[in-house]
Amino acid sequence: MTPRIEDYALIGDLQTAALVGRNGSVDWLCLPRFDSGACFAALLGDEDNGHWRIAPKGAETCARRGYAGESLVLETFWETRTGTVKVIDFMPQRDREPDVMRIVEGVSGTVEMGSVIRLRFDFGSVVPWVRRSQGHRVAVAGPDSAWLRSEPPVKTWGQQFSTCSSFTVSAGEKVAFVLTWHPSHSPRPDLVDPYEALESTLSDWAQWSARCKYRGPYREAVIRSLITLKALTFGPTGGIVAAPTTSLPEEIGGVRNWDYRFCWLRDSTLTLGALVSAGYLEEAAAWRDWLLRAVAGDPADLQIMYGLAGERRLPESELPWLRGYENSAPVRIGNAAVRQRQLDVYGEVIDSLRLAREAGLDDKPHAWNLQLSLLGFLESTWREPDEGLWEIRGQRRHFVHSKVMAWVAADRAVRTLENNPALAGDPDRWRAMRDAVHREVCEKGYDPERNTFTQSYGSRNLDAATLLIARTGFLPPDDPRLIGTVDAVRAELGRDCLVRRYSTDGSSIDGLPGSEGAFLACSFWLADALILTGRAGEARDLFERLLKLCNDVGLLAEEYDTVGRRQLGNFPQAFSHIGLVGTAMALAGEDTMEPDAAG
Repeated sequence: MTPRIEDYALIGDLQTAALVGRNGSVDWLCLPRFDSGACFAALLGDEDNGHWRIAPKGAETCARRGYAGESLVLETFWETRTGTVKVIDFMPQRDREPDVMRIVEGVSGTVEMGSVIRLRFDFGSVVPWVRRSQGHRVAVAGPDSAWLRSEPPVKTWGQQFSTCSSFTVSAGEKVAFVLTWHPSHSPRPDLVDPYEALESTLSDWAQWSARCKYRGPYREAVIRSLITLKALTFGPTGGIVAAPTTSLPEEIGGVRNWDYRFCWLRDSTLTLGALVSAGYLEEAAAWRDWLLRAVAGDPADLQIMYGLAGERRLPESELPWLRGYENSAPVRIGNAAVRQRQLDVYGEVIDSLRLAREAGLDDKPHAWNLQLSLLGFLESTWREPDEGLWEIRGQRRHFVHSKVMAWVAADRAVRTLENNPALAGDPDRWRAMRDAVHREVCEKGYDPERNTFTQSYGSRNLDAATLLIARTGFLPPDDPRLIGTVDAVRAELGRDCLVRRYSTDGSSIDGLPGSEGAFLACSFWLADALILTGRAGEARDLFERLLKLCNDVGLLAEEYDTVGRRQLGNFPQAFSHIGLVGTAMALAGEDTMEPDAAG
C-alpha cells in the first residue's frame, strides 16, 4: 500500500530534506538543493523511481518512532520476534557535499536486516551506472554522482538495478550507512565519520533549540514547528521554502498538484513574526536580508515567489513518467504562478520590513527607499484586479484581501513616518491612499445583507483570507462587520471544525476542476480571529483539535481531508507550522491576561 502523507517524517541539512516512511523507506530526496532533481522519487511514482529502504527482513512497518530530543534526528524502533532494533536517520549540516546517514543499532536480541537502495536521478527518470571503488558503491549519471559505504563494511550486491545488503545486528552492535552526493566531475568527497557526525548533529540542534525563548503552553508543538521551519531554511541564503516537496495532491486523484520548493513573499510577515517572537533574531535577519535581495529592482516586476537564492525564472513543466502520488497527476516542477499579479504581496513586504525594524534588527540603509518605491507603484495599481492570495488560475478579480493588504502597505508607511519623522516620505500622501482603500473596501467588498466581507467585489462567495482582516488593524476587533465575517466564514467554509480557503463546489473561481481539503493555515487564522474578537475559549478548543491532526512526529501538511481523515498537499508545510506557532503564542498571551484560577 502507498504510505499516507502523514506516514512520513522529515530529515534535512538546511539545504535539502528527505522524507522517511514508517516502513523505513526514504521515498523523497532532492540533491543537492531543495529545488534540484530528486534521486529518490518513489513518493510520486513507485520504487522504480528511486527509494532507499532499511528494515528488518519481513517487517512492514515500525513499532514507534520519534525525534531525538529537540532535534531533526529521527529514531525508528522495530520490534521482531527475535529482537528489537533502532534505525537513526539524519543529515548532518554540510561543510561541502550532502550526506544521508542511517545507523542501525541493536537494542535487544538479534535481528536480520536488509537494505535496498535504488538511485534514480532527475526525478526517477535516469538509471545510473553503478560500480565498486575503494570500498564504495558509486553511482554516476550525467552531472550526478553518489557514493555509498557502510561502517563496518557489509556485503552488497546488485539486483534489478538496485544495491542490496543483508546483515544482522545484536544488542549493542551498530552498522552505519553513508550516502554522499557530489558533482560527477569532482573527485571523491572526503569521508565523514557517521558516529561523530551524529554527535555533532545532535549538539547543533540542541544548541539551536535552547535559543527558543518561548516557555508558554503547547511548547512541545511550538518547538517542533520551529525546528521544521528551520529545516525548511536554505542556509546559504536564508530563504525558506514553502515545503520540500512537489505535487502532493490537494485532492487524491485530482490535478491540484503544485511545486512548493520555492520561497513565497506572503509567508514573510508570518514567518518573521514567528521567528522574532521565539527569539530567533538571527534567522529573522537572514530571512529579511533574503527578502531585500529578492525584491530589489523595478517594483513593477515584483514576483510572488522566488528561488532559494532569489532566482526569478521558475518555469513550470510536467513529468509524464511519474504517475503521481496515488495516481494524482500531473506531477509538476516549477510554478507558473510566479508570473501572476498578486497585489497583496506589496503590503506583506512592507509589513515584514516594519516588523523587522520594530524587532530591533539592524536597519538596512536602502530598505526604506525600497518600500517607498513599492508604495509608489502600489498607489497607481491597487484599484486593478489581480489573481489574489490563492493564485487563482481563472479570471482576475478585485479580491478583498488584496485591497486590505494595500491598505496595510499605506498604513505601515504612515506609522513608520510618524515614529521616524527624519525618514524621507509624505505621510499625508499615504494617509490619503489608506483612506481611499478603506472606503472602497467597505463599500464594494462588504455584503450588508449577510454582514460579511466577501471574496471579491460584487461576489457572494466567501474567502478565509478575510479572517486576516482581524490581525491587520483594518477594523477594530469589536466591529460588527469583522465579527460577522468571522462567523460567516466559519459557517459557510467550515467543515468538521476546520476551514476551507474558499468554496470549490460547483464554482469556477480558480479555473480548476475538482475540490480540495480544509486548509490548515486558514483554520489557525480562524483561531486567531476568535482570540482577537474575544472568544479565546473557542479558539483554544479549535487549536487543540488542530494539534491532534499532527502526525506522530508533530508534522503537518498543507490541508486535511475531513472525510478520508488524512493529510493532503505538500508536506511538511511551512504555512501550517507558522500558523501553529502564531496561534499558540496568541493563546499564551491570552493566558497572561486571564485572572489567576486560584484567585
